[in-house]
Amino acid sequence: MSRTAAEAIAAGLARAGCRHAFGMPGGEVLVLLDALDRAGIAFTLARHENAAGFMAEGAWQATGAPGVLLTTIGPGLANAVNAIANAFQEQVPLIVLSGCIAPGQASQFTHQVIDQQALLAPITKASFQVAPGNAAVVVEKALALAQADPPGPVHIDLPDSLALSEAPPLDFPAPITMRAQPSPEALNQALNRILESHRPVIIAGIGAVLHGAAEAIRALAENGNIPVITTYKAKGILPEDHPLALGGHGLSPLSDKVILPLLRASDCVLCLGYDPIEMRSDWIRPWAPGVALEFVHAQVEHGMHGSALRAVGDIAAAARILANGLEPGRITWPGGEPADAKLALARAFAPRDDWGPHAVFAMLDQHLPDDAVVTVDSGAHRILMTQMFHARRPGHLLQSAAFCTMGVAVPLAIGVKRASPDRPVVAVVGDAGMDMMPGDLATLRDMGMPVTIVVLVDNALSLIGRKQKAMQLGQLGVSFGPTDFPALARAYGGHGETIRDRTALQRALAQSEARSTFTLLACEIDKSGYDGAF
Repeated sequence: MSRTAAEAIAAGLARAGCRHAFGMPGGEVLVLLDALDRAGIAFTLARHENAAGFMAEGAWQATGAPGVLLTTIGPGLANAVNAIANAFQEQVPLIVLSGCIAPGQASQFTHQVIDQQALLAPITKASFQVAPGNAAVVVEKALALAQADPPGPVHIDLPDSLALSEAPPLDFPAPITMRAQPSPEALNQALNRILESHRPVIIAGIGAVLHGAAEAIRALAENGNIPVITTYKAKGILPEDHPLALGGHGLSPLSDKVILPLLRASDCVLCLGYDPIEMRSDWIRPWAPGVALEFVHAQVEHGMHGSALRAVGDIAAAARILANGLEPGRITWPGGEPADAKLALARAFAPRDDWGPHAVFAMLDQHLPDDAVVTVDSGAHRILMTQMFHARRPGHLLQSAAFCTMGVAVPLAIGVKRASPDRPVVAVVGDAGMDMMPGDLATLRDMGMPVTIVVLVDNALSLIGRKQKAMQLGQLGVSFGPTDFPALARAYGGHGETIRDRTALQRALAQSEARSTFTLLACEIDKSGYDGAF
């Protein structure tokens, strides 16, 4: 059956399981917007393209289907650059749809015209411009590239003059992609090294999450009696209340004092899907290269560490085969160092008696339902919360951990809730991050769904202020006046209240899910609460 180019793109996305798109329409993408709707892909209007990109990521986190971002020509696409760069570093399969004018017309008409493919070249895996008759091929190539390891954003530019042109369907089915299995030689070498070791440790990263390796890594850890360290993105790959789970690390100097000596003492560091893009500079060469074995989901050159073995392929399969080669009951770490480290971390990040950020995060950790999805923005609050929050599964706590951009928590939460409306969703954000993206509240209002936003209010860029203090510099550009966030929430049609103690926070969290709109809880804290906290 004959289709237009816009219909071919929409049909390809729908066939890949995409059911949601996010963005702001403009004249050049109206035909494409209509085609998405008729293909069963619901469109959510954001108030900024940057937020729309994070919403699309949230929908991917909830469903596993690639995120879809729709922007118009020029300024619309340029607004989304931050979110696209975030998807590139955070390994998010994101299809970026934009409109443009025909190349022939662009040679003589310059209004809003920029080289959109050149703009996105450094932050996408590929950029395609639809030509006559090739829309169906382009969307299939884009989907394949976006989901291939390492996943990332792919851009499709649709000239407005071609949106209604005929695009023949593909005459072949999309291939089934199989991940490469780790070689027997690599597995045998790794297994022998594990069996010979006395102080093995696993460090798991984003690749383990992308390959669904949680169950296999748990079996490997338990059979081999091997402690598990994760990056922030891999938190929950082993439930963090498990005796062998040492939690997520990479940005906290306080946690580094506990974890890095353990890695230096290890005689077998088994890296599973570990990409050090999330880690601070203290994680450069954190172990002797000869003791490390890497099973990675993609070949990524970084220079952060060395290893004796690197195998690219299916992380879950590698962990499962290694687990089957180990017999439970092994004695490792005869000095008990991992258990000591777990206890030291619990003490370092224990709740404090006074009201402050520790109290807020302890309440969230203790009182949110197990099936909730929690998102957290960048800032001092993120580092402390990531250390205090015990993730029970992958994706329990979502954040920007590689690009570390601000303004992600609320739109991420929106995308998750839009795609998974029955799941409780809570966003945790600093006051500067909330000031950055208030238009997200309008999207929440229009959705008519309960999402809880917890705002840490200290009228400061506390993380940057701490860095200035450490450098013995003056406190410049890090303080600002107060925003009445509860009033802002009410102005946007939500419920807002100020929180100043644990009792009020516990009550407000319990009430928020029963509402038909969003709840904003402005938790007033003192920025000194972060002193010595992470």
